[in-house]
Amino acid sequence: MGFWQGKSKRKSTGGRLRLACKKKKREMGSEFIEPRIGEYRKKFSKGFGGHEKIKIKSTEYINVSTSEGSKRAKVQTVLENPANIHYVRRNVLTKGAVVETDIGKARITSRPGQDGVMNAILLE
Repeated sequence: MGFWQGKSKRKSTGGRLRLACKKKKREMGSEFIEPRIGEYRKKFSKGFGGHEKIKIKSTEYINVSTSEGSKRAKVQTVLENPANIHYVRRNVLTKGAVVETDIGKARITSRPGQDGVMNAILLE
């Protein structure tokens, strides 16, 4: 099931807007899969033009970029998440979330719901 992201049914004046055509498949969105901390699981979804998106359902490890280079670190918990305050207690991983790893705090820079990878920058 998808969500249609189209025009409103009302004009800017408040009057009713009669749509000329119905929904199209390319205008549909998809449900948000909440990437969590756990055993690595992923889901493939078809994109427009035959492209494929890899959505992460859960992951244990994250690629952390440091001043010396990149390291693979284990994620312990989510400390803060600007997308939603309730994502912290549910350990949902989204872009911009600050996580506690075994090498220190890190901020997620990738989009795990679209990229299929988990990248972060070490906070000092």
